[in-house]
Order: sequence, then C-alpha cells, then structure tokens
Amino acid sequence: MGLGRSIAVLTSGGDAQGMNAAVRATVRVGLYTGAKVYFVHEGYQGLVDGGDNIRPATWESVSMMLQLGGTVIGSARCKDFRAREGRMKAACNLVKLGITNLCVIGGDGSLTGANQFRTEWSGLLVDLVRAGKITEDEAKKSSHLNIVGMVGSIDNDFCGTDMTIGTDSALHRIIEVVDAITTTAQSHQRTFILEVMGRHCGYLALVTALACGADWVFIPEMPPDDGWENHLCRRLTDQRARGSRLNVIIVAEGAISRDGKPITSDQIKKLVTDRLGFDTRTTVLGHVQRGGTPSAFDRILGSRMGVEAVMALLEATPDTPACVVSLSGNHAVRLPLMECVQVTKDVTAAMAEGRFEDAIKLRGKSFENNWNTYKLLAHINPPDIKSNINVAVMNIGAPCAGMNAAVRAAVRMGLIQGHTMLAVHDGFDGLAQGQIEPITWTSVSGWTGKGGSLLGTKRTLPAKILEEISLNIAKFNIHALVIIGGFEAYVGGLELVQAREKYEEMCIPMVVIPATVSNNVPGSDFSIGADTALNAITSTCDRIKQSAAGTKRRVFIVETMGGYCGYLATMAGLAAGADAAYIFEEKIYIKDLEMNVLHLVEKMKTTVKRGLILRNENCNANYTTDFIFNLYSEEGKGIFDCRKNVLGHMQQGGTPTPFDRNFGTKMGAKSVLWLTEKLKECYRHGRIFANTPDSACVLGMKKRALTFQPLADLNEDTDFEHRIPKTQWWLKIRL
Repeated sequence: MGLGRSIAVLTSGGDAQGMNAAVRATVRVGLYTGAKVYFVHEGYQGLVDGGDNIRPATWESVSMMLQLGGTVIGSARCKDFRAREGRMKAACNLVKLGITNLCVIGGDGSLTGANQFRTEWSGLLVDLVRAGKITEDEAKKSSHLNIVGMVGSIDNDFCGTDMTIGTDSALHRIIEVVDAITTTAQSHQRTFILEVMGRHCGYLALVTALACGADWVFIPEMPPDDGWENHLCRRLTDQRARGSRLNVIIVAEGAISRDGKPITSDQIKKLVTDRLGFDTRTTVLGHVQRGGTPSAFDRILGSRMGVEAVMALLEATPDTPACVVSLSGNHAVRLPLMECVQVTKDVTAAMAEGRFEDAIKLRGKSFENNWNTYKLLAHINPPDIKSNINVAVMNIGAPCAGMNAAVRAAVRMGLIQGHTMLAVHDGFDGLAQGQIEPITWTSVSGWTGKGGSLLGTKRTLPAKILEEISLNIAKFNIHALVIIGGFEAYVGGLELVQAREKYEEMCIPMVVIPATVSNNVPGSDFSIGADTALNAITSTCDRIKQSAAGTKRRVFIVETMGGYCGYLATMAGLAAGADAAYIFEEKIYIKDLEMNVLHLVEKMKTTVKRGLILRNENCNANYTTDFIFNLYSEEGKGIFDCRKNVLGHMQQGGTPTPFDRNFGTKMGAKSVLWLTEKLKECYRHGRIFANTPDSACVLGMKKRALTFQPLADLNEDTDFEHRIPKTQWWLKIRL
C-alpha cells in the first residue's frame, strides 16, 4: 500500500506520555507497508527550519522507545509556523523530500495548525513556484497534502475521543501522589489541597476525586454554587465528626467560581485555616503529571492510534477531509478533524457564557457519568427513612485490585438508598457458614486505593452447599445480592439461578460484577483488576528488557496469568514490545515456533540484540514454558542464550490503577441503583419474589456503555470448559 509514498511524523505542543508509542507505531507500520518514513524533530519548528530536523526513520531507530515518557523526537511551541512565511518554508522542505503525508501528534492547537496548512497547500505551492524555490514538476508531484491527527494531551480535553494519549499516565502520577499524601495526612489529622493540571478541562481533577473519594472537587466545567464556602466547611467538619482523620480537596488549575473568577488553592487553604483552624497543606503537582513512564493503557492507545493513522493517510484521497484518530469504547475510529475541534471550542464558549450544564454535556457521556457518580457518592448524609431492604455484598474467586473499590461504592450507594448493607466474608463458604455482618459508611472509607480483597474471597462454588446458603439468606433476611468476582462469580450466579426452582430463597435480584485479572467473564469487554495486572506485567517486562539490553544476545521467556484467556499476554505483548505472545485462542504449531526462532536469530544480527517472548500459562498443554525455553536454548546455541520468568501471583497484587479504582467505583454504584429498581418491580404482597431471567444479571462494559445482561442469556456465548467467552473483542488487535 505504501510503496512510493512518504510519511512524516511530528509531535507538537505540550508533551504527553505515550507519544513515543504513537511515533513508533507510525514508523513501523509505515515501513511495513513499504512507505518511506521521516521524523520531524522539534515539532513545527523543525518543519520550518528543515535541514537536519527532517530525517529518515528506520525500524531500529524506534526500538526501546515504548517505555519512555515525553517525546523522543522533541516538541516545541512554534511562532514561525503561525505566519504564512513560515508555512511556506515548511511546504518547501516537504516538497523537496517528496513528503505528501503528515502525521501530527499534539493538542487541538497543533491539529488546527495542521488543517490550516493543508487548506493553504496549493496556494503555498503556487507562491513557491513563482518565487523559483521549487519547479513546476516538483509542485505537480506534491500537488496534495494528506493530514491525520492523533491527540496527545494529558488533560483529556479533546471532544470526540474517549481518552487522549497521556491522560491515563497522568492519572497514574496523580494517584501515586494522593496515596503517598494520604498516609502522611492520616498521621497528623491534616487537610490536604491538591492542585492538578487542567486549565480548561476538569477531567483529571474529577477522576482523581472519584478514585480517591475526595471530600470536594473544583472543576472549571461546574463551578460550585454561591455560598460554597459554608458548604465546604460544613462537609469537612462532618467528615471529622465521623472519625475521618484526613480531608482531601482536589482543585483543577482552571477552577472558577460562578462569576468566572479563579478559585486558587491558596484561597481554599486560607478559608479552611481561618474558619476551621484545621492544619492545612497545599501541594501543586505541576509537571510531575507529564513525566514518568507511560502506563500500559497509553502505550496500547498510542500504538493502536498510530496503526490507524497510517491506514488513514494511505487510504486518503484529495477529497477526504483531514481526520483525527480517536478511541470510541475499544475501537480506533476516524473522525473529521475540524468538527471535533469545533465541539472542543464550543465547550470553552459554554463555560465563558456561564452555560455550565451544556459544558458538561458537550464533554461527552463518560465525563457526565463521572460527574454524576461523584455527586451521588459525595453526599455523606444517608436518608433517615430506611427502606427495610437488606443487600449483601460478596467477593468470589481469586483476589484482584479494584474489588474493594467496587465494594465501597456498592455499600455507600446502598446506604444512600436507605438500605441496610451486609458484608459476606470468604465468598459462598461464608454465605453458607453465616459469616455475615452489617457494614457501615465509615467501615469502607479508604478502601478505593487498597489492593486484594478485604472481605476475603474463596473459589468454592455454591452447588454443593445450596441448602446452607438458602437457610442463611432466610435467616439474615437478604433481599438482594451483589457478587463481585471472576469466572467463578459468573458460574456461581448461574448455579443460584438454576436453584431457584427448588429454593424459593434464591428468588431475589442478583448482579454479578466482573472482577478478575484474566478478563474472561462473559458479558463484559473489561473486568476490574485486569488493568492493574497489565501494568504489573508491563513494568516487569520493561525491567527484563533493560537486563537483556545490557547483557546483549539474550532472549527472555515470560509466563503470564490469565487461565485460558490470552488477554493479558496479548495486551502486555503490545505494551512491552514483545516479539511474540503465545495464547490459547490462536493455536500454535511447531512451524510457528521455528519461525520465531529464525526471526530471533536474524534479530541478533541487528543493533537490537534481545528478545522477549510472552506465553499465556495455559496456551498449550504440550508446548509448556519449559519446553519453549529448552527449544529456544538449543536452537539459539552460540547465537543467543535464554532465561525464563514465571510472573505468578504478583499479577494479582499491588494498589489498583486509576482505571480500576474508577471502573470499580462506577460498577459498584450502578449495580446497587439497578438492584433498587429491580426490588421495586419484584415487590408483591409484602415480600420480594424474583424469578425472571432478567432479575439476575452480569453488569458489564460493552463498547462504551455499562449494560446489564441476564446470566442465562450469556450461556450461549460461554466456553465453560476453558472458562472464556466465545467471542472476545481484543482478538482483532492481535494483528
């Protein structure tokens, strides 16, 4: 597709983690299609200055780039490109090299500049010919410029894409700081005010507040009501009275009041100190948020966008409008660049005119959901009127990061609805043995950031202990059940539904929330805990690659978890830059192993003298990790040596990533809201009776929405022997 074509790639504006992944993907896919690819160093400035700033890129020149933050090819704010004269120089440099495809990674300013450059292109060429800078023939060969954009911005302030490159990594940096500050604030009973980036967009502040259960958040899209000072002080005092030892207030740098005046962290500090006399500290995070290693999500996002960008350039015709590659749910899509820029500008306009409700709507569904969930969970006054409903929450299967966040959100949302919440310890065993106790608002405080399962969890399935379970459901008067866990939670839920014919006690609404590192629960594209595990594997692979790069000529074989599901191996392979990822879903034959060995032998002749092979734990019963290690060791004798690593249970541990905290919080809250509605439907003659298929559901993320699907309906799509769904969206990323 790319033969005879030339592509240039540049990064512009503020840097963001994951830009390098996008550059690497653009270069490698470009070269793969047969195109020539050029780096433009120092953004638009390099385009204007030309010369050594525009250099050919090779496959090896982007090696080891994936795990680096910032942008390796440099970025600069450029005045020259804003003037037509500067753009003329840039056009001249591109024409001389025969480059007619430009891939721009940057914020909305950089992308608007690229679009303007494209619309003026033919006019610029006419002027260049007139001035004698280029020949008629050169102008004819480069008669048209194709542009594609990718949004790199830690603020997530671009409308049209769910996530911009760098946002997830910035959240990782912020949450690391919040976790660290929480421990010191608790020691001294302090109030901490944290200022995060976001001049015109409150995304980082909002998600941080949701992920750490902050007491208050200030965002530009939704200024607090007049008289907020009293409200804030009242809330902080209430929290202290409930036994909380710390208060956290999150402020976006662009926070404003209703009349458009800035609200600064110093102003808030003065208010809290003067009025309440609390020991208050301010931390401004600044450029820390832009730094550090990109998260697994940003590497995968950058890589997927880079692939799509090259395809968009090679498929473009003179009539296709300039496009931007965006993420919609879990699909990379192309959208018209200027339409997205326009909506982004509309948000700023809405905020300037005081139409704040519109601003939040224009930001998109996910922003609005975050805002609504935060508002619901921020109320700390459960109603006085009780619903007389008891809802039990339990964890099933292997522990994973983010389970506690889901439990906390479910408990608090239930209390807000007036229910009594019950904690079931140690899974179905605990339900059978009566390890059940009431759980309160304060007993789940601080749970969002804790890894593992604080309720305790077991793999036991309910089928053999149904009698005991039904007795305890009756004894503790349980009216609804929230089951948080992996494939066992799904199967266990099914077994309870099947037992409804025999045991009337099982005729209560129940919801299964997928939480497992394996991401193998039917009915959901993602499960809580998979993102944390993916980051754990990726950071370990980074270290392994460093070791291999130091010793040279070394190949590492790394075994990942996931049961029979190849999600972790595939995604980690993409995020860590592995040479191969063996999974159960894609059969491997001896020919494939042979090809991979030959590939590595060839690779050792280049400057990149190292290899990384990922293997899912159950990908093949005979081609075990030891077998593959032995095969590679034998075949590589004298050329490379091998080492093997089995990552094991470290993949289930650690503090949850921002994504898992947030996802867990939203799932927990939504599950209880749904149960409350279901309970109203099932209430007959003074008691609850639910035996329809849609009264027992899996709550899952499908494309972009959280949806409820009856457990029974998912039977068709489940391979019970291998404990995986029959259709898995991520398989198409394997290519």
